[in-house]
Parts: sequence; C-alpha cells; structure tokens
Amino acid sequence: MRPYIYFLLLFLGYGVSLATCSFFPTNEVWALTTFKEAIYEDPHLVLSNWNALDADPCNWFGITCNPERQHVTKINITGSSLKGFLAPEIGQITNLLELTLHDNNLIGTIPKELGFLKSLKVLDLGMNQLTGPIPPELGNLSGVTKLNLQSNRLTGSLPAELGNLENLQELLLDRNKLQGTVPAASNSAFSAKMHGMYASRSNLTGLCRSSRLKVVDVSYNYLVGSIPKCLTNLPNASFQGNCLRDKDVKQRPSTQCGAFPSKSHQVPKSKHRPTEDVPKHQKESKPTWLLAIEIATGITVGSLFLVGLRTAFHRCNSKPAIIIPWKKSTSEKEQLAVYVDSELLKDVNKYSRQELEVACEDFSNIIGSSLDSLVYKGTMKGGPEIAVISLSIKEEHWTGYLELYFQREVADLARLNHDNIGKLLGYCREISPFTRMLVFEYASNGTLHEHLHYGEGSQLSWTRRMRIILGIARGLKYLHAELEPPFTISELNSSAVYLTEDFSPKLVDFESWKTIIARSEKNSGSIGSNGAMCLLPSSVENRHLDIQGNIHAFGILLLEIISGRPPFCKDRGSLIDWAKDYLELPEVMSHIVDPELKRFTYDDLKLICEIISLCIHPDISRRPSMQEISLMLESRIDTSVSIELKSSSLAWAELALSS
Repeated sequence: MRPYIYFLLLFLGYGVSLATCSFFPTNEVWALTTFKEAIYEDPHLVLSNWNALDADPCNWFGITCNPERQHVTKINITGSSLKGFLAPEIGQITNLLELTLHDNNLIGTIPKELGFLKSLKVLDLGMNQLTGPIPPELGNLSGVTKLNLQSNRLTGSLPAELGNLENLQELLLDRNKLQGTVPAASNSAFSAKMHGMYASRSNLTGLCRSSRLKVVDVSYNYLVGSIPKCLTNLPNASFQGNCLRDKDVKQRPSTQCGAFPSKSHQVPKSKHRPTEDVPKHQKESKPTWLLAIEIATGITVGSLFLVGLRTAFHRCNSKPAIIIPWKKSTSEKEQLAVYVDSELLKDVNKYSRQELEVACEDFSNIIGSSLDSLVYKGTMKGGPEIAVISLSIKEEHWTGYLELYFQREVADLARLNHDNIGKLLGYCREISPFTRMLVFEYASNGTLHEHLHYGEGSQLSWTRRMRIILGIARGLKYLHAELEPPFTISELNSSAVYLTEDFSPKLVDFESWKTIIARSEKNSGSIGSNGAMCLLPSSVENRHLDIQGNIHAFGILLLEIISGRPPFCKDRGSLIDWAKDYLELPEVMSHIVDPELKRFTYDDLKLICEIISLCIHPDISRRPSMQEISLMLESRIDTSVSIELKSSSLAWAELALSS
C-alpha cells in the first residue's frame, strides 16, 4: 500500500509541476494588459514590448517577478511621460510589493481597488496629474512603508483611514489641493516622539496611530486647523504653505484660505468595517447540511483538479491568448461612475441633444465627416452660428477610460480663450440615444486645407497668407507660453486651421480623440489612412503630442502655406524632402512659392524659409520657441494695407480710379 501511495503522491507532484510550468496567472496578465490599454500616449515607447499574446510578462519593461516567475511583484515605470489613466484592474495583482509610477502624466482618479494590494510595501504615484480624493481604501494597505502622492491635483480631505497603516514610515502628500484638518488628533493630551510612541494607541486616531512614521510632508495644500501634538517634532517645512493656525510655520495668505473653511471639511467617518470586528457568534460551528455541501464540493474540486492537470499540460505547450477587456458589457455600465470626475465640467456649458438637433436642422446640415466624427453646422436660437462635432463611436465601445478622457479634454478645451483659437462653447453628453458632442463657434470660411488644396488658393494672396501665418503663430504662442499647464494641438496641420469671414485663422483641436477612439475599436495606437492620394501621417509614434512636436509641425505648415503643396504625397513623397534643396539657396528659393501666386515679397520668403529650417532642425535644442518665432515674424513682416496695394496691380488700378 505504501508504494502505491508514494507513487500517487509523486504523480500528483509531477502534475502540479506541469500545471505551473510557464503558466502565469491570467488575471495578472489581463490586469497589466488593461493598464497598457488605459495609457493613450507612450512617447518613449516603454510599453512597446508589453505583448498581449505573451502569457509571461516577466520580461516586460518595468516588470519584476518573483524568483519562480509565477507572480508580478513590482511595477516600476518612472519618468516615462506616460499619459492615461490608472486602471483599477491593477488591484488584482495581489502579490504586488511595489507600484511606482512616479513622474508621468497620469490623469483621472486613484482607483479604490488599489486597497486590495495587501502585500504592497511601496506605493509611489507622485508627480502626475491625478485628481479627486485619496481613497479611504488605501488604509487597507497594512504592509505599506512608503506612500507618495505628492505633486498631483488631489482634492478633498485626508482620510482618517491612513492611520491604519501601522508600518508606514514615509508619507508624502505635498503640493496638492487637499483640504480639511490633519486627521491626527488624540483623546488625551500627550507628547511623544514619532518613533517609539509611549501613548496608548486606543487613545489615538488618524496619523497618530502610525507609530513608525519618520517622514511626513503635507506642505502646500489647503489644510486648516492646527498641527497635532504628536506631529510637532517634524520640521516646520512639512506643514508650510497651508492654512493652519500656527505662527511658527509659514502659511498661505489669508486671501487664499478664505474659500476653505474648516467646518466644511470634517474628515468623514469610515464606512468600511474591518473584518476582525465581526461578532464572534457569526463564527460559530456550521450546521450539518452545510458540512455535507462542503464535502460534496471537495469531491468535485478533486475531480476538476485531475482535469486541470491535463489542461495545464496542454497550456504549457501553447500559450493562451489574452482577451483585452476594452469593451464593456451592458451589465458593467453602472461601473462607469467609478472613472468619472464630476468636478471637471462644472464650469462648462452643457447642451441637450434636443437643443443641438433643432439648431442643426435635425442634424441634416453636415459640413464635414471622418471615420471618427461628423461635423454639423447650426445656429442657436437667438445666438451664434455653431459647429457641432459628434464623435462616431458605438455605445458598446465606450468605456470609463474614454468617458474620463472625454471630460478631461472638454475641460482642457474650455479654458482656451484667444482670438486665434477656436472657442469651445460647450458639450453634449447623453445616454439615450448615446451622444458625445462638442460645440464650437463656427468659422464661415472653412479650413485652410480646403483653400490651399481644393482650387480656392487664388483667394489667398501673399499678404493674406502672411496674416494667416502671424495669426497661427500668435495662437501657438498663447497655447505654449501663456497657459499653465501649456496646451498643444494634437495634429497641427492645415485642417486644424479654420478661417473666419475676414480670413483670420483659428486653431481648433478636433483630432485629439482620434487615437483613443481607434484603440477602443481596433486595439491600435495609430490610424490608417489608406485610399488617400495625399495624406498627413497621423500616428502618435511619428510625432509626439508635445510643444516640440507643435514647433516641428508649424515649420511644415509654413512650407505648406507658401508652396500650396500637401505635407506628403504618394506621388512626390515628403514635402520637406522636396523643399530642402531650395530652403537655404537664395537663387532658387522662389521655386518653393505656390504657382497660384502672381506676386510675393522676397524678404518675407527669405524669413519664412529661415524659420522653416529652424523649426524642422533635427537637433531639438536648436529649435526656437514660439515666443521667439512670433517675435521674428511680428518684427519683420509687414501686412499693412500699403503692402497689399504694392503687391497687387489690380489694387493699384483701383486706387488710381478712386483718386
């Protein structure tokens, strides 16, 4: 009997080893893949080797696994300029010891699901653009020693649940917009050092319970009240820049603290009851019928185990495909609220679909279309003419990530206010029928692209083109240098420049949705442009959405304006490659000029060619800023009426007749 038992145990051990060979928990791979899908901008391509079809992520950038390569234990991606959302599914990687995403551009809220990471030692989300409150669920991370949420845009009060972090040694919450009091009061007066407190923990609440705290920084928030006695041994710099009642610590001016009264920011009591508080009578002996069910379940599980061994053996030889959870089922619609920041759009006009339907003549007045959107023209009752952009996406493809991205972009567009920037008037967001629309002021002369490439270039004289260039430069200068944070046009080209009745340019960022919408439907970060004879590359990988990318694109746009040629043609290739032989040679520079133009100013042409060369210079450090470019243009280009008259023989004739 003993040899039989020994053989059986050996067989089971061998089966277990088969089950674990190269077999990684699919939920962890799924969570990582979802994390990647929530990132819509990866300028340094650090996630390029995160292959959804690879069931073993241990070699992915920023990922560390345990020695047996069975679980992910660390995610460390710092300073990589990742832009996107922090996927709640990360909370399913329950063996995670470290989550460090420091110094990126993450937006949205901190998922409460991170509270499931009970093994976590380090949580570092500092230097991002996260908004919303600190989830009280982070108080469940009993093993965490370092919590860094500094330099974000977090709001709300400090949750008292942070006091549950018994092993916490470093807490960095500085440079946010946190309000309320510091949750560190006690029921009895005491004085103790942060390390090795002698006070009874039963008398302590909030941060005073965290006896191992060595470093705390809550500076530059909007905290009120006083510094708790248990924290008075910390440096004054840890509390400066708030609205605290402490004469020894430099605080904000009272004018900045008036909007944050202490009474309105009391720390809410936790609604989450710890499991150890469950009454003992709920843990009494189980009834007979329950024991019978458990025995039957055990037999079933044993049978399934043998079947699982066979399945695991098959999986060891063929890695499973991972289904990317981008589409949300109907049953998950209620989860959408988890991702939505209700504060983002509180100051932006919201239109009803019915209002816009009436204004746009039952949405029959279509003035533009693409794979991603439809553009309608309309007139508000007693108001201005409008252009309505309706996003072309099915409801089943819309996710919480897209919703928060939509709201973030609307809020970003709404803060723009300049004569050469298209004004966002409002938005429309409705569930039935599913609607996501943007409402802009209408520019009656269409796009610059239409005038340059569809037979209307004759309306654009040299002086008019110079005025358009000056207007675009002023708009970009405003976006890059006069806004905080700066704003960039996602695809700066002639289609993003709309012209008013007097041909004044207005920059409009209609294309910012293109990449993320394409990801939702195709799981792809780039957009194809098959079928077009002349096209502009639109992949994020080809041109990063940043200030330097805008300056490079501005140089190409200048070349397009003076030449009348598209940036890229299948027949002729890149416009830059074609023009580089003419840009720096005065004797042939005139070959660049649009043949539609009868006259041009050579000094202007020379300056424009000089700026083009600077903007497209391969060394980014040698490219000028938009402030410098704008100054060059404003000081050396004359677009006055006298110049217009000199450049047009017809204008001279008209002037002679009128005299």
